Amino acid sequence: MDKTNLVQRWAIGFDHLANRITHLTGSSGAFLTAFAVVGIWALTGPLFDYSDDWQLVINTGTTIITFLMVFIIQKAQNKESLAVQLKLNELIAATKGASNRLVAVENLTDDELSVLCQHYQTMAEVTRQASDLRKSHSVEEAIEEAEQKLADEES
Repeated sequence: MDKTNLVQRWAIGFDHLANRITHLTGSSGAFLTAFAVVGIWALTGPLFDYSDDWQLVINTGTTIITFLMVFIIQKAQNKESLAVQLKLNELIAATKGASNRLVAVENLTDDELSVLCQHYQTMAEVTRQASDLRKSHSVEEAIEEAEQKLADEES
């Protein structure tokens, strides 16, 4: 078995494990289990005279679990974010009149996102000033209509 195939199989295995852990740890049962573990630990305090070792058990356990869960949660978040982005991209691509520049907008730089955000803030302001607030505009239509409105007011 070559190295690439082994890495791919490991990645697929990790994906399945991460999905399973995410599903399990997001359940009511997982919360109740964690609550029970903390409760049992607290009740055993007098048996161990609230010693440093007794405290170390819960501190070490929760630290290790938290450390590992950060990566599992991030993996789940990345997957969910990608799925949402793909769904939004499909809606943009399928909607007549939608700006295709928004497909894969998550890949733009911060500066490019700021410029795009400013365009939409301009559109929102123009829409707010329009008599029919339910009317929708593309960025270009909003700017064109605002310029036309200003020209009409000047004449």
